[in-house]
Amino acid sequence: MSLTPPSPHPVRQPSLFSTEAADPVLPDLAGLLAGPGEVVRMGGTARISVVVDAAWRVHVLVAEFGARGVPASWAPTGDGRHLVRTAYATTLAPLARAWLLRGTVKRPPAGFHLNGRRLRLWLAAAGAADPAGFLLRLGAADEDCWPAVRAALAAVGLPGAFVEPGEGGPAYRIAGRRRLARLAELVGDRPPAAPPADWPGPPA
Repeated sequence: MSLTPPSPHPVRQPSLFSTEAADPVLPDLAGLLAGPGEVVRMGGTARISVVVDAAWRVHVLVAEFGARGVPASWAPTGDGRHLVRTAYATTLAPLARAWLLRGTVKRPPAGFHLNGRRLRLWLAAAGAADPAGFLLRLGAADEDCWPAVRAALAAVGLPGAFVEPGEGGPAYRIAGRRRLARLAELVGDRPPAAPPADWPGPPA
C-alpha cells in the first residue's frame, strides 16, 4: 500500500476573524464607517457613501456592495477622487440606526468590533502602504469615533499608532512584521483590481 507523502506546505487554518470565516453580510459595511465612510437616513431607508482616491477602489467597493445585494454607483468628485455610494435601501436602515444615535453624527455602536470582512472593506476604501507600515485612514471629522475604532483594532491583534492629520492622517498605522502579517491574514487575498503595493501580503 502506497502512502501519499505529507505536503511540504502546512495547511493554513483561517482565523475566526478572517474573510474566509463567513459569507459576506450587510453588517460588514460597518468597516467602511470605521474609516471615512458616511451613512445618511431618508425615511425608512439609508445610504452609505465614501470618497476614495483611486479608481481601483471603486471597482472593489462596487463589487463588495453587490456581493451583499446593495446596488452602488460612483461619480468623479472634481478633485481627482471618486464618490462611491449605495442606493437608498431599507436593508441599510439598521446600520444607520446603530451608527447615528444622535441625529446625523456618526458614532460606533456599543460592542462595535472588527473582523476580516470589515477590515477588508475599510482597507479597500482607505488603506495605504507607507514606509513605516500600513495606514488605515479615518474620517477627518470623526474624532469621537477614533477611540472605539482603535480599541476594535487592538482586539483583533492590530494595535495601531495614531497618525496626526498633518502627518498623513488621520489614520491608524499598523507596523511591525507580526502585525502586518496579521493584517494580511485578516483581509485575505488581494483583489485583482488592487495594485500589489496597495494591499498587505504575507511576509516574504
